[in-house]
Amino acid sequence: QVQLVESGGGLVQAGGSLRLTCTASGNIISIRRINDMGWYRQAPGKSRELVATITREGITDYANSVKGRFTISRDNAKITLNLNSLKTDDTAIYYCSALNIWGQGTQVTVSS
Repeated sequence: QVQLVESGGGLVQAGGSLRLTCTASGNIISIRRINDMGWYRQAPGKSRELVATITREGITDYANSVKGRFTISRDNAKITLNLNSLKTDDTAIYYCSALNIWGQGTQVTVSS
């Protein structure tokens, strides 16, 4: 089994920055199978949506709403999401995902 453990998040003013990390742990054979890892978010009353993904080779993909503001990076089974120029619309629970497994989520709140 693989577990995804997220950290980071919190409360920040609009225009500020945060960093989220997610580390996969558990069965090493399963961890080695991980190709894509990514971040998703779910705001109150809305569906979960993709934020950014990264492959094992480092190929990235971003939601249009975060392009130029968020950066995803990867070091083996750990991914980092740097959130810059945050907007109130970025307020959501952010989830890490890999191998169709989800982390527990971390709250990001952006105040005006």
